Amino acid sequence: MRYMGKEFTGRGVTIAIVDSGIDISHPALAGVEIAGLSITMGSTRNALLGADFHDENGHGTKIAIAVHRLAPDAKLLAVKIMGDRLRTTADLMAAGIEISASQGARVINLSLGTPNMGKALLLRDTSANAVEQGAIVLAAAHPKGERAYPADLPETVGVSSHPDCPLDKVFYFNPNRFSRKEWGVLSDKFLAHGYSAGPDGRRGKYRGSGLATAHLSGMTACLVQALADKSAPEIIKVLQRTALVPIPEIGYA
Repeated sequence: MRYMGKEFTGRGVTIAIVDSGIDISHPALAGVEIAGLSITMGSTRNALLGADFHDENGHGTKIAIAVHRLAPDAKLLAVKIMGDRLRTTADLMAAGIEISASQGARVINLSLGTPNMGKALLLRDTSANAVEQGAIVLAAAHPKGERAYPADLPETVGVSSHPDCPLDKVFYFNPNRFSRKEWGVLSDKFLAHGYSAGPDGRRGKYRGSGLATAHLSGMTACLVQALADKSAPEIIKVLQRTALVPIPEIGYA
């Protein structure tokens, strides 16, 4: 990523991918420094940590590849909270955020979310604690514009997507610029490219806000490298300034 006339690759930055794990044998991740762990919930509702973070579904690996393309020198931390059926809970998401921050991740990617408002406070507390430790939490917004947590929390960077959003463009929806009827559910969210990479490196299948979150996580890691002495809120403000602010007429509102 180019910023202030220099190229940044995420070197020295750890990106946590809270998902289904990572397949470290995937050729697209050859040579990448990858660590990881798994989290399950015990019978007494306490988080149990394990060493096996192998991806049983492939989703987390796709996210990791997308992140790696934007931040090729960043270290990846796989935090596995889902198995082959891609089912998890808000409690595991919260544990994933907490563990990621404690492991030194400066960028925490959740290409998932929950509509459960009853768990919003839990996710907000863990996200706020992560921010205090210097991490930036990025989460996928609901693909149909409905509520989703932690993407809709003020402590996180919520990411949506649109089929026409190009890879090299990121839009930021500033509610101070539009009336409620114009910005709808996209207030305070970023709009980013949501396509996976095809076999020839070109645009592959459209996967929406999940892949968009991964792309923005990679860009954020590059900004963290460039602004190593800045806090998480300060870096988010820079991200907002570097993004484009669309007008409702382009169709994204």
